Parts: sequence; structure tokens; C-alpha cells
Amino acid sequence: MNFITTKIKGLLIVEPKIWKDDRGYFFESYNKKCFDEAGIHVDFVQDNQSLSQKGTLRGLHAQADPHAQGKLVRVIHGRVLDVAVDIRKDSETYGQHLAIELSGDTNQMLWVPPGFLHGFVTLENDTIFTYKVSGLYNKSSEFGVLWNDPELNIDWVISQDEMILSEKDQTLPLFKDLSF
Repeated sequence: MNFITTKIKGLLIVEPKIWKDDRGYFFESYNKKCFDEAGIHVDFVQDNQSLSQKGTLRGLHAQADPHAQGKLVRVIHGRVLDVAVDIRKDSETYGQHLAIELSGDTNQMLWVPPGFLHGFVTLENDTIFTYKVSGLYNKSSEFGVLWNDPELNIDWVISQDEMILSEKDQTLPLFKDLSF
């Protein structure tokens, strides 16, 4: 596995080594030893998966301490624009975000450590998105920020008319009102 640093400390792009032949391909989507060697000491406790149609936006979500989650996210089929926003108050990049396209063709992953809002929008129909988390879901510690907050200025690459949003994601607070 290759771990690539990003402009935001702690966010890492993970490129698995892929073996291809006439039968198809094989790769390790997670290897504890490789993650440990990269300085990512995490114990995953749950795997989540979603199927979404083009334009589905899920986010921006997080969980507060002591239930904050790290996430290893990837796409099995289709494509997404994946977004992580730094909400670590002592971070030099507080309020900044990284947006990266993940697809089932490249099999790249993104390591999103605790202390980030996370969300994605699907760019193709029948997109299967999966992620490993380092903490169990805890409803009482869940919070989020409105996906189109002008302060964050995230380019979701598709028009608002194409977006499919849950009622919850349409009514989240603004970044300036974030409290956790």
C-alpha cells in the first residue's frame, strides 16, 4: 500500500497494490501492519456500505468525542466526490477541506481521522460506497454542517438541481454555528 499525504495533515490517500490477470484483479483493502507502519494505529469496529443513485449527497457528518470516528472510505462500484472538512480546533487547517474523486476503477481510498466532517456525492448511478470506522455509531454524539455552507465553499461538481438529499442533511446548521 502507498500512503500519500494531502494538504491537510492526517488526511491520507491510500493506494492499494493491485494484482491483475486474466481472471480479474485482487488487492488488500486493509492491512493492519501497513497502516501501523504508516503511523495509523486504528482498530476498526464496524463496516458500513451504501448504494446510491447519481446525485445523492450524504453529509457533512461527524461524531463528537468520546465517540469520534476515523473512517477508511472507498468506492466498490461507481464514482463519488468525497469531502473531508478539518474541524480540529487547534489545527492550522481548521475549516479547510479536501475533495477527491474516488472510484471503483482506481480503488483509491481516503483515511479520514477523527476530527473531520465527512460527506460525499455520487457521480454515477448504482454507486456502492463502503467505509470502515474506528468507533461505533452513537446517535447522541452525531452532528453535522450544511453541505452548501458558503463559508466552506465546497465545489460538489454537480448542480444543486441534480442533488438528492435527506431531510436531515437539508437542515443541518452552518459551519459558524458548529458546536460540539
